[in-house]
Amino acid sequence: MALVAVTDHAVERYLQRVRGALDPRREIAARVATALEAGRVEPGARGARLVRDLQRTDLVFVCMEDVPRGELIVVTLWEEGEEARVPKRFTDALR
Repeated sequence: MALVAVTDHAVERYLQRVRGALDPRREIAARVATALEAGRVEPGARGARLVRDLQRTDLVFVCMEDVPRGELIVVTLWEEGEEARVPKRFTDALR
């Protein structure tokens, strides 16, 4: 299993989209590690790795690799599709 770290920003975004998380940081790390093992990763912009959740395929974790520490850092996440729990118009307005 990969060593996964999670930023505060990713925790906030996760809690907006996934309700009922008792320990969101640990839950995110476990979901990302499981998706990595299943090969649900693709390259993203500027060296990021996009990891697609196994339970909710519309949920995409944006990760950066910290090579010296040997860990993957979840920096943010988003939802794809028109049925997002946090509609795209709200996240686009923040730009």
